[in-house]
Amino acid sequence: MERTKGRKVVKDKEVGDGDLCWWLVHKGIAASFLCIAVFALLVRVAISLHPYSGAGNPPKYGDFEAQRHWMEITLNLPVKEWYRNSTTNNISYWGLDYPPLTAYQSYFHGLFLRFFHPESVSLFSSRGHESYLGKLLMRWTVLSSDALVFFPAVFYFVLAYHSGRSNGHKTHIAWHIAMILLSPCLMLIDHGHFQYNCISLGLTVGAVAAVLSNKELVACFLFSLALNHKQMTAYFAPAFFSHLLGKSLRRRNPALEVLKLGLVVLGTFALVWWPYLHSMEAFSRVLSRLAPFERGIYEDYVANFWCTTSVLVKWKSIFTIQSLKLLSLGATVSTCLPSMVQQIWAPSNHGFLYGLLNSAFSFYMFSFQVHEKSILLPLLPASLLALEEPFLLKWITLYALFSMFPLLCRDKLILPYIAVSALFVLIYYVPSGRQDRKEMRSFNSFFTICLVSCSVVLHIVYLTMHPPHRYPFLFDAMIMLLCFSQFMLLAFYTNAKQWMLMKRSVLLDKEKKLH
Repeated sequence: MERTKGRKVVKDKEVGDGDLCWWLVHKGIAASFLCIAVFALLVRVAISLHPYSGAGNPPKYGDFEAQRHWMEITLNLPVKEWYRNSTTNNISYWGLDYPPLTAYQSYFHGLFLRFFHPESVSLFSSRGHESYLGKLLMRWTVLSSDALVFFPAVFYFVLAYHSGRSNGHKTHIAWHIAMILLSPCLMLIDHGHFQYNCISLGLTVGAVAAVLSNKELVACFLFSLALNHKQMTAYFAPAFFSHLLGKSLRRRNPALEVLKLGLVVLGTFALVWWPYLHSMEAFSRVLSRLAPFERGIYEDYVANFWCTTSVLVKWKSIFTIQSLKLLSLGATVSTCLPSMVQQIWAPSNHGFLYGLLNSAFSFYMFSFQVHEKSILLPLLPASLLALEEPFLLKWITLYALFSMFPLLCRDKLILPYIAVSALFVLIYYVPSGRQDRKEMRSFNSFFTICLVSCSVVLHIVYLTMHPPHRYPFLFDAMIMLLCFSQFMLLAFYTNAKQWMLMKRSVLLDKEKKLH
């Protein structure tokens, strides 16, 4: 490296002092990311050695069979038949109930399986297929999806988030990367239970990074793809909408800015839905598959408002499905509205991340037909905010894990559950122990000890005791009640924190004017 006055040369390329610093930071982030990514992939491989949803449990098996069956259907039937109930595609047996991008993903993964093991995706005869090679290939499809979508998106986010930050110490950056890539809930659901949440969440992280980089059109494109992969990504839609609208209203030509964003969204949707836009019937058929209202407002025991309060109020018995749809919509919109107003009024990157978390919390708590796995959506922005809110991340992660404990027990994933929980706690405390202890002093320690003790006792009770015959789901309900109480407290805290950010920005603006 040559030294010149006020300048430096790196490999024959002349750059300024600031450019050099950021070049070195980029290089350090890339090295840290690569090491953590390799370790994260190895953890995922270890989890995938354990059972999956519905393993050896005919006639419908579980989510593993659902994903494999979609590959079978998309490979062997024309595109227009993928969502149609017919003799060759019985919708009652794991019919496609995700948007078209999931169907295209199933098709390409099906090509991969057919190349190496055609019997695993042959029409009809492959139902319930559980050969060793077939399972290995299925596991590889999830690992490759993580490596090709989620991991690059996280790298993009870390670069965008830490760009220009004065507190971007390499240890903190590495810890931040680890908290996102080694999220125990995501690893257990995708690589244990078996799903492809890494694709929709990866596209969402990429969209968030694009927003932080002021590339709003790219953000709209990526988030539209995420919505077209899993409809649950709509949990984040209010935050994206309000933040981008708030920024557009502050531009020279707001109407033009909004029009450009809208055209990108409409264009992306039209591209993905093109095979189903030839008739209203085809379009409606796909749309009806994405909103299974006939299942009721809740199905399994999930730690949200409707399921938790059903202990006292029998929602399904008192109200019709139409009434519950309106109640759910009203509750969801009203609870995420304050967060949206804040971002339209005073949009900021920091507030946007809190908005994502608050919007996801609103949908998880009050929307129609929520599943245990939906807690992955509030968890994502919580992990993106890990440096700002380490205690929040720890608390929501531990109770998100606990809320999924009954599901993971059914899947026989207790060992990886314990292992990744311990790994999370270990990594969490390595660089940030001092900061966390400071936060713990401000938190009611007695209250914390009681909650942790209750969680430990409930784990032991669930594994060692049988519930009364009269109340077969008593232990599930107790876990649900405890987790719901914590999620509600966290939702109140994060909403208040988002509005406090605006108050702080107003004070800073006043100080600037005075000086």
